[in-house]
Amino acid sequence: MSHGQQKRMMHLGAFVHETGQHVAAWRHPRAHMHSGTSFAEMTETAALAERGLFDLLFLADSAAVNLGGNADARGRMGKVVKFEPMTILCALAAVTRNLGLVATSTTTFNEPYTLARQFASLDQISGGRSGWNLVTSNNEQDALNYSREEHLSHADRYDRAIEFADVVNGLWDSWDEDAFIRDKESGRFFDPDKLHVLNHKGKHFQVRGPLNVACSPQGRPVLVQAGASGTGRDVAARLAELVFTAATTFEQAKAFYDDVRTRVPRFGRSQDQVLVMPGFYPVVAPTASEAQEKYDYLQSLIQKPVGISILEYTIGVKGLDKLPLDGPVPEMADTNGPLSRQRLLLEQARRDNLTFWELCLANAGPRGHALAIGTPSQVADEMEHWFRDGAADGFNVMPAWLPGSLEDFVDLVVPELQRRGLFRTQYEASTLRGNLGLPKPVNRHHAARLAGAAE
Repeated sequence: MSHGQQKRMMHLGAFVHETGQHVAAWRHPRAHMHSGTSFAEMTETAALAERGLFDLLFLADSAAVNLGGNADARGRMGKVVKFEPMTILCALAAVTRNLGLVATSTTTFNEPYTLARQFASLDQISGGRSGWNLVTSNNEQDALNYSREEHLSHADRYDRAIEFADVVNGLWDSWDEDAFIRDKESGRFFDPDKLHVLNHKGKHFQVRGPLNVACSPQGRPVLVQAGASGTGRDVAARLAELVFTAATTFEQAKAFYDDVRTRVPRFGRSQDQVLVMPGFYPVVAPTASEAQEKYDYLQSLIQKPVGISILEYTIGVKGLDKLPLDGPVPEMADTNGPLSRQRLLLEQARRDNLTFWELCLANAGPRGHALAIGTPSQVADEMEHWFRDGAADGFNVMPAWLPGSLEDFVDLVVPELQRRGLFRTQYEASTLRGNLGLPKPVNRHHAARLAGAAE
């Protein structure tokens, strides 16, 4: 049954950094703090998300240690090292059963064949639970680790990304679902007519194929995308099945949601093929005062060099440590880095009349995503508003610190969403695509044969 035919239910992703979303998360007395070195901590996080019936665990990634700001600020960061995402997700596949496993992998510093092979392998290992978050990289420091002096321009990155994704999808269609006979008596292992050679020759890539990994248990891994610029939205509408986005207000989220859905038919796709899940940063407790205390405590752990440095990193602007803390937030020139996030945060500063340091504080946890502080009912109210009133198909939940903030959400908010009939009480399927209610893609070679037969 497709997403459009089912009763519409909220989808949830767990967006996790090793210590938590908040920049000072590792300083919490009960927080995970062995960032990138403890498989046990990652296993605990995945188990929590699966206990909460989340659709997926989502790992963001970058390929550089941030060397921006001063050395003192860098030495106070708790998320400097991390597991390579494909490695850790393959390990987590063995200790989870239903949880989707989504990793960020860049089209700017990878090759399509390698990436297609990695995600197809994760899909086989997990029984059809993998997803690829397509990014073009917004961190200029990544380029320095891949034999380049500077990052590609926005336009060049997206042009490469579109061709990259087309090659990857083509490679994922290398084998028909029933290609492998494995008949020991006859000696036939596979049907050669059900193997497809890509023979791609384009502007950026020349890839013969076929892929030497069998057809995905879910048809293809789920393709995720998070671009927010006009070009990024076109890429989402053209390619993505799951769209992550950042918005601080309902109005921003609804405008994005409507815009992406309007673009989807332009690329020959139906709207039920695309889900939009904004980032959501909840701070929840049995009472509103307790929730506020939790929020205030984490904010008190932010050290000034760290707050400034993480804002520089988030918006891609250097030298902010020279600004007066109590002064206004100045206008800033566009960057070749995370341009959409910069505009979002500067808009928030103007809208809420924030000083520079107040913007640093506001950024230190949500980083341009929606913030909800309150009781389970209050947090669920906000989620239901966005979900029912056309701003989201679900949320990419960003726990402030791990494991406590994710545990709070699973134990307090999930039951409230279930009570309202907004969220599942058990997994519907064993694959990520099945739990998301996304249609199984048609192999392009089958589609071509059907089209030829109809002529």
